[in-house]
Amino acid sequence: MAHSAKQLPAGMLHATGKAQHGNFLVAIKQEKGEAARTSGEKPHGEEEPVKKRGWPKGKKRKKILPNGPKAPVTGYVRFLNERREQIRTQHPDLPFPEITKMLGAEWSKLQLSEKQRYLDEAEREKQQYMKELREYQQSEAYKMCTEKIQEKKIKKEDMGSAAANTLLNGHPHKAGECSDTFSTFDVPIFTEEFLDQNKAREAELRRLRKMNTEFEEQNAILQKHTESMNCAKEKLEQELAQEERQTLALQQQLQSVRQALTASFASLPIPGTGETPTLSTLDFYMAKLHSAIESNPLQHEKLVVRIKEILSRIASEHL
Repeated sequence: MAHSAKQLPAGMLHATGKAQHGNFLVAIKQEKGEAARTSGEKPHGEEEPVKKRGWPKGKKRKKILPNGPKAPVTGYVRFLNERREQIRTQHPDLPFPEITKMLGAEWSKLQLSEKQRYLDEAEREKQQYMKELREYQQSEAYKMCTEKIQEKKIKKEDMGSAAANTLLNGHPHKAGECSDTFSTFDVPIFTEEFLDQNKAREAELRRLRKMNTEFEEQNAILQKHTESMNCAKEKLEQELAQEERQTLALQQQLQSVRQALTASFASLPIPGTGETPTLSTLDFYMAKLHSAIESNPLQHEKLVVRIKEILSRIASEHL
């Protein structure tokens, strides 16, 4: 028997040893699992508390149907989208989590009649989405999408089984081949290149967050400046309108005074020329009358007295 065992090929001996080693590991793991179940058993009637398993923080959900209709949002999300910008305008320095917390408290205190508007809109959007989804499920694009999803699922299962075989036997199984060159720790996530890339990406994210915060602060400052400029503009417009009204009133008063002067001095011709004023020649008439009086004041004393009477009467009536 020993002689016949020596004559076996080296590959068969290696494969047999690997298989025995793999079976030994499986048996050890099964014993550990049974021991853990035995030690972890609880008395009858006592149930383990159900753990809440939400979506991992910071991880984006992938669309199940990439080319399908857009999924509707709930009434609460519609309320958040409508009120978030208003709260951000009123409190520009408030961080995003605090705004969401404030809006959540506001939603919980909202009356049912006020909530119903958002719920009705969400229900209408949901009905429209269901209609579009049924139409999309009848299309050729939906069939191609489901086929791709099924292929990815099968590929993922194959990769999972290959990884399990690798962990159990220390090497991957590919179409009956056996290779000892594969290492369990040659996974891409443990490479230095991946770690460096991850660090660079995290640094870039921190830089972008910082820039976003700075831009939001600048936007808040500019918004305050814009509001102050709008207030100043409104004030100047009001003052301009008031000045225009005052100018119009003064122009009307000037026109009435000129008419009164023209009517009053029509019976008072200029000595020596006999000219009388009109609306268009009033200024020229008054200048010539003033020159005539200044040339000989003693001769025109009666004329000066009459002019004073006319001016005092006009002043009492129009000023």
